Amino acid sequence: MAKYISKRILLAIVSLWIITLITFFAMNAIPGGPFNKEKATDPAVIQQLEARYNLDKPLGEQYRLYMKNLLHGDWGISTKSGRPIWNDMIEKFSVSAGLGLRAAAIAIIFGIILGAIAALNRNKLPDRLIIFFTTLGTAMPSFVLATLLLLVFCLKLGLFPVFSSENPNYTLPVIALAVYPMAYITRLTKTSMLDALNQDYIRTARAKGVSRTKVIFVHALRNALIPVITYVGPMVAYILTGSMVVENIFTIGGLGSTFVTSISTRDYPTIMAVTIFLAMLMVVANLLTDIVYKLVDPRIKLD
Repeated sequence: MAKYISKRILLAIVSLWIITLITFFAMNAIPGGPFNKEKATDPAVIQQLEARYNLDKPLGEQYRLYMKNLLHGDWGISTKSGRPIWNDMIEKFSVSAGLGLRAAAIAIIFGIILGAIAALNRNKLPDRLIIFFTTLGTAMPSFVLATLLLLVFCLKLGLFPVFSSENPNYTLPVIALAVYPMAYITRLTKTSMLDALNQDYIRTARAKGVSRTKVIFVHALRNALIPVITYVGPMVAYILTGSMVVENIFTIGGLGSTFVTSISTRDYPTIMAVTIFLAMLMVVANLLTDIVYKLVDPRIKLD
């Protein structure tokens, strides 16, 4: 286990370095810059600003300086706000994490329960209803669902207030974020459960007189969760960083909306910081997923 984790950490470092390399040079390949505006700015002022953020140096030198600062824990300063990026990023991430953890918990719990119910009632009414609504959930983009929820429940019915940072109500944003992963987990759980229920060890357990509840929850469901875990790990990391579109629709000041704003304003340091932060979460989530594999099924070997 220790050898496997060490190898994965080394691979993660290489992956993060490749991501920073691609993001940095792709970002700077786009014409324009963070200080280009519709209204002409004094060239002397632009020169001073570019010197402050090392934008007057060759790209290779810029990248070397950026990586040097990053390795020393300096995530840079925003070209728009002029504030350290790390403090703002953590503050925004706390908002996205609060939203994302709720959505992830709902998606995982209800997805597994509905998937198990559909598998145990195959081709019956509960199965058909669950598959109908999960197909609808996977087919509807999150930004469409978020817009419909905002229009119907906030503007038309007035059941929920429009999102406010002073008095936040996460109900509608959580639903908008949770529906697609919940529908996907439901279908994945159903497929895995049906496969597990047809295995020889399930027939053997039933032949030995093991109770139906134990067969389902101890034997079948435990093995059916392995494909679900594969999806859940990266899904949680993605949701925690915040859905960019959903946050913009509900005007939630999370990390996702910050990332969208940084792209539109060409805030290079913020784009780099958020991209690297998201990549780190993905790497950690995948590593934790592999470790959970071992806990769920001890037969799995991590080499």
